[in-house]
Amino acid sequence: MRKKIIAVCLSALIGVLHINAQVAIQNIRVSSEQDKTIKLPEGFTASKIADGYGRVRHIAVTPQNGIYVKLSKLYNGKGILYFKNAEGYGKFEVAASFGNYIGTGIAVKGNYLYASSDEEIFRYKLNEKGEVVNPENPEKIVTGLLNRHQHESKSITLDNAGNIYVNIGAYSNACQEKDRTKGSPGMKPCPILDSAGGIWMFKADKLNQKYAEGIRYATGLRNVVGLDWNTETNSLFVMQHGRDQLHDLFPDLYDTKQSAELPSECLYELHQGSNCGWPYIYYDHLVNKKIIAPEFGGDGKKSTDDYNTPIVAFPGHLAPNGLLFYTGNQFPEKYKNGAFIAFHGSWNRAPEPQEGYYVVFVPMKNGKPNGKWEIFANGFAGKDISPRGAEHRPCGLAQGPDGSLYVTDDTKGTIYKISYKKP
Repeated sequence: MRKKIIAVCLSALIGVLHINAQVAIQNIRVSSEQDKTIKLPEGFTASKIADGYGRVRHIAVTPQNGIYVKLSKLYNGKGILYFKNAEGYGKFEVAASFGNYIGTGIAVKGNYLYASSDEEIFRYKLNEKGEVVNPENPEKIVTGLLNRHQHESKSITLDNAGNIYVNIGAYSNACQEKDRTKGSPGMKPCPILDSAGGIWMFKADKLNQKYAEGIRYATGLRNVVGLDWNTETNSLFVMQHGRDQLHDLFPDLYDTKQSAELPSECLYELHQGSNCGWPYIYYDHLVNKKIIAPEFGGDGKKSTDDYNTPIVAFPGHLAPNGLLFYTGNQFPEKYKNGAFIAFHGSWNRAPEPQEGYYVVFVPMKNGKPNGKWEIFANGFAGKDISPRGAEHRPCGLAQGPDGSLYVTDDTKGTIYKISYKKP
């Protein structure tokens, strides 16, 4: 009897703690105030609409202006937060939290919210208000996605034909016989490419699909975190994280400056069967060539015409974590159909200064650059531009129904809203 009473008391205590945690998370509200530390073009302003939610990764905004974010670390035991503009313009609160799994990917399409862990993809039915109907019982779309605990995050996007695309990152730096080992040769063919290092496609409305049922849509991509479906071209675009350690692994071929600048971080347009060349090549934006990787007989100069050519190439190691094609009407005309890219920031450009920690914009027309890329939003990191010292690191991007741009930070869990008003 005594054991039974203790068990009942413990159960009641746990229930109270759970309720208190939910109340606490629902009562956090942030008043939207202009954040003047973020440097933007004339006419643009940034405001913090949420702060202090931990590892906020990707973000999705509903047509009703509800905000869903995916967390890579549970917040009060939950991996998805839903923010609602409950008291009018500028004031957001957490209206719901659910999902007991961590991850990166999240997207809204039609009447569903899609979210990923590092091994699975789920979907949740939305009601007419854009709110999840049954948060504790999602439908499981895909199971058994490969996770070797390196480049394991599963970013997702959807097309307009009922397909969902997911990144399966390569569990390697350059497919060496001994990963990240000085002078170790590469494996050719690279065995990793059979199951990783690319984008896989699944049906968005079919339940319980196994990994093997997916189509390897594109290959030769070391790791993709930022991806988006371009409605102007009706095609998939991705940002690849380039390989590391050219100087560390091959000091006779690369000096430290070359290793800091290379390889390029690349924006690719993909179609079924695309091959972007990892690990056999990398792109060098300084000479605009596809260079044969040193693990596969390259000397830093030998080039090839094989494999896809990137649409745009950026300096190395900036870590592109978010990609968004802007389709709104709030921003000036030059931004229409252009690409915003959130660069999470470098860790391995020493002895050169670390770089990134900003959002860039690429003007585009019909899926091609229509001008030079530019830094659009900067100042997130603060004074210490480094992984450990940065105050904020841009990660996810989303467009609101009014045409505003949302940017997440996975250091302190801040969500920014960037708006434009003609000067």
